Amino acid sequence: MHDGTMKVAAVQMVSAPVVDENFAVARRLVANAAARGAGMVLLPEYWPVMGMKETDKLAHAERPGEGPIQRFMADIAREHGIWLVGGTLPMASPESGKVLNTTLVYDPQGRQAVRYDKIHLFSFTRGEESYDEARTIVPGSVVGHVDMPFGRVGLSVCYDLRFPELYRALGDCKLIVVPAAFTYTTGRAHWEVLLRARAIENQCYVLAAAQGGNHRNGRRTWGHSMLIDPWGEVLDVLDEGEGIVCGDVDLGHLQRVRESLPALKHCRL
Repeated sequence: MHDGTMKVAAVQMVSAPVVDENFAVARRLVANAAARGAGMVLLPEYWPVMGMKETDKLAHAERPGEGPIQRFMADIAREHGIWLVGGTLPMASPESGKVLNTTLVYDPQGRQAVRYDKIHLFSFTRGEESYDEARTIVPGSVVGHVDMPFGRVGLSVCYDLRFPELYRALGDCKLIVVPAAFTYTTGRAHWEVLLRARAIENQCYVLAAAQGGNHRNGRRTWGHSMLIDPWGEVLDVLDEGEGIVCGDVDLGHLQRVRESLPALKHCRL
């Protein structure tokens, strides 16, 4: 970070059912982001595994502080000296046959800084297209944030995006992150407008890392990972496929937006 700015990046993937394949893609793309100067990198939801069926994630559930997915994230954060917001991974839950869909954040020394368990579980049915995360996931209940050198970063995951009250509960964030695996159908309709609305409402940056393409399990995800500024402008976007989006969190710009339109000070609720 320098002069009130920090470069951040979001990784977009088309995750496969094989964890080692996803490790290889994430390793390459995180290295790319670090080479471009990113001090914080965000991975997408379900980045380590997109199984052939919903229950496949159960076999990869890890316990706190142990397991190959957590080791990979700690190692890559330390290797590149970056903050790594690890999308989500399946974590063991007390409920048999279910996991928690968990975001872990690692500091530049590779130490876990915070954990957030996804609160809102997605369900959608239209014709033959049907999803219900509650069949295999237990919801979290506590909002999450992490303090980075430039300020508070609010944590959220995918379907959380539809619940603006969650973001107000996070307090004064300079950046909100949204790792996601939006479906093609819901993404095409609502993804960008919801992300831009959260940036405008909270007068902060929003960084979204998506799954983006046709997966081996037949699912199609929307992609369009993007960085949005506090005025609601899209600074960078990647439509589909593997890659990164990158840009600066500029605290001077954020402050100018808040001073010119002091909506956060005007809130009466």
